[in-house]
Amino acid sequence: MKLPPLVPPRAELGAEEIARYSRHLLLPELGLEGQRRLKSARVLVIGAGGLGSPVLLYLAAAGIGRIGIVEFDVVESSNLQRQVIHGMSSLGHAKADSAAHAIHELNPFVDVRLHRERLEAHNALAVLDGYDLVIDGSDNFATRYLVNDACVLAGRPYVWGSIYRFEGQASVFWEDAPGGVGLNYRDLYPEPPPPALAPSCAEGGVLGVLCAAIGSVMATEAVKLIAGLGDSLLGRLMVYDALDMSWRSLPIRREKLRTPITGLIDYPAFCGLHPVEADDVPILTAHALKALLDSEGPPVLIDVREASERAIACIPGARHIPKGALAEDAWLASLPKDTPLVLHCKSGARSKQALLALRERGFAQVSHLDGGILAWIDQVDASLPRY
Repeated sequence: MKLPPLVPPRAELGAEEIARYSRHLLLPELGLEGQRRLKSARVLVIGAGGLGSPVLLYLAAAGIGRIGIVEFDVVESSNLQRQVIHGMSSLGHAKADSAAHAIHELNPFVDVRLHRERLEAHNALAVLDGYDLVIDGSDNFATRYLVNDACVLAGRPYVWGSIYRFEGQASVFWEDAPGGVGLNYRDLYPEPPPPALAPSCAEGGVLGVLCAAIGSVMATEAVKLIAGLGDSLLGRLMVYDALDMSWRSLPIRREKLRTPITGLIDYPAFCGLHPVEADDVPILTAHALKALLDSEGPPVLIDVREASERAIACIPGARHIPKGALAEDAWLASLPKDTPLVLHCKSGARSKQALLALRERGFAQVSHLDGGILAWIDQVDASLPRY
């Protein structure tokens, strides 16, 4: 959808900047005026992780005048497979600081503003204030709905993207878009998925280079919005399948029964993320499980992870039945329904889902390992590798 330039060309370019951005200036569609719009733009990026990394680098290289970064996490070794803005020297340091350092190394003309805090309902509108455009690289539904609703209330357009395993999605949302063509994230996803079905890269994995593919689309859409180039993704969902190397564009239409957004809400509650009572789902700590396994009558320990995860690390004595195969497993079906069972996965999310499914099938003594094998590694057997 063709949109007018978002930002006026207020800023001027110095001689050094003209040399730096010369390849942009040679583009008739962008030129000197478009580059001045980019320098005048103030862009807020939510997250300096998988999607935020390429977005931040390309926005900085493109000459965005001010980039804000919302990030409260620290750099871990498992991030480096895909979060290319960080390096070995950043391990253990704040992602916001690491990203700011990389941006300054790439382009000293960029003004970087850091928001070292978790984006929540009480601070979202204040954080958005002063920015022309928002880019959402968050990895959970609660934050995505929060960003969407805050942008609607603030009248800001935003670029959104998501990744999981080998597939990525991207689009543009702007409730107040000119011409009455506005859409927001709730037109695409009116309701969040149940927490048990919400995809998680930490549990399901993600191809590292997928972040570059989707992140580059997001950065491209940001540049187009700022300078008024081409047709934006407003009204379209771009879907990328890395295994098939295919791109699809699907139309997004306004939800007929949409409810006006009049304020910010409790987004974890909206997404069903508030913790349940401990009595509802029996859990075991890693130390408690170790004691049971060492006892004379140990429970049956079932590993519900995928085979690829089990090849990385496993708890000795655990029987492997992937969560998706529990319903068809003949050995499990042959067990008496009062058999003591303990389930475990990587961090506890899938084993909790499996526990509820087995409870519905009549298994009366089922518990699961709190924190999964990661907790086991931290508390019992540090010789196993974390992943």
